[in-house]
Amino acid sequence: MLVAAAVCPCPPLLVPEVAAGAAPELDAARDACADAVGVLAASRPDLLAVVGPAEEDAVFRPGALGTFAGFGVDVSVRLGTGEPGARRLPVSLAVGAWLLERAGWRDAPLQGLAVDERMEPERCAEAGRELAAWAGRVALLVLGDGSACRTLKAPGYLDERAQPFDRAVAAALGAADLTALKSLDDGLAHELKAAGRAPWQVLAGAADGAGLGGRLLYEDAPYGVGYFVSVWS
Repeated sequence: MLVAAAVCPCPPLLVPEVAAGAAPELDAARDACADAVGVLAASRPDLLAVVGPAEEDAVFRPGALGTFAGFGVDVSVRLGTGEPGARRLPVSLAVGAWLLERAGWRDAPLQGLAVDERMEPERCAEAGRELAAWAGRVALLVLGDGSACRTLKAPGYLDERAQPFDRAVAAALGAADLTALKSLDDGLAHELKAAGRAPWQVLAGAADGAGLGGRLLYEDAPYGVGYFVSVWS
């Protein structure tokens, strides 16, 4: 059963070594993420599942390794303790592992779930319900970014639909509104390059019947990309 969740963005720029001189610009986001991870620890879960977008579905066992070498820095992370395994964490889960290492996570075993960014909403909700049954008390760290089309210099250029989309996401994450999250248009999210859509809908499925309340800790669009931090408990 889901007992708590934290939603965080997953840009590699959260890692100061990757951001380099621009690192201070995301200090507020890092602080909010740290607060969100603290809520997960306080929930005393039996298992923490780290969920993030990727090019294909995959489950990662404790000890899986991730790296930011592709961004020009010699920084590696590990998803808890265990045998590393052959597969490397996708970037989103590597960011999640970095957030947990930064917080000194020692509170429960870890598991990683990569979610195909194009997974259909119904399948996302089903995957979430399955995920909530992985242990008696499950907590989720859900990684995902909003639209990447908020400004002219954004990765996806400016799209007038981006701000209303992100506004709706922020409201849904802040209110733990399962119906609103499940109703997000996957086609529109893809067009707006919103990589968090599928993980957020997995969260909505996992929270079915859990009766959790939400709180939005952070919302901004640095670099023209929507970033949100929220906690559900």
